[in-house]
Amino acid sequence: MIKKELFIGFLVGLIANSIGFIMATFIFGNGESIPVVFRQSLAQGFFNKLVSIGALLNLVAFFLFIKQKRDYRARGVIFATIVVTIATYIFTYR
Repeated sequence: MIKKELFIGFLVGLIANSIGFIMATFIFGNGESIPVVFRQSLAQGFFNKLVSIGALLNLVAFFLFIKQKRDYRARGVIFATIVVTIATYIFTYR
């Protein structure tokens, strides 16, 4: 049961981060498509900033789970945030 709750929180964290990243690309992309903004962000060095802005939705998911007393799902969201942070670091500074 605990593993299921952690996995659900992890998935919610990844989905929230993805949606936040897409929203950030629409806001700061100047009308460009997502793949173009993705390539430009990597080339110009602001990819990690877009991912950080996207991770703000994880705060919403985390606090909603805390408010609903679903602590293991909240832990899953934190784990997803840590995984995305490590992946972004590796992807940006490889």
